Amino acid sequence: MAPEWFVYMVRTSGGALYTGITTDVERRFSEHQAGAPKGARSLRGKGPLTLVFHASAGDRSRASRLEWRIKQWTRARKEALVSGRLTLPDDV
Repeated sequence: MAPEWFVYMVRTSGGALYTGITTDVERRFSEHQAGAPKGARSLRGKGPLTLVFHASAGDRSRASRLEWRIKQWTRARKEALVSGRLTLPDDV
């Protein structure tokens, strides 16, 4: 059975939003918080970090498409997703 994938967003201390995918949100967030060598390079030194959003994305293919789509969004749209005023698109 294929693992369930999630899309997630992390907020840096400066307010930037990082979007990623994983099969284990807690483990991945811990890796980001710990920094090198497993955390995302773009998050290093930008803590403290806060996990602000995560949602099931189905398989890896759909998770990757959702991640790409969210990364194209404006900051306002990302903030709407984080606050619950917007949901993930179904057409991905």
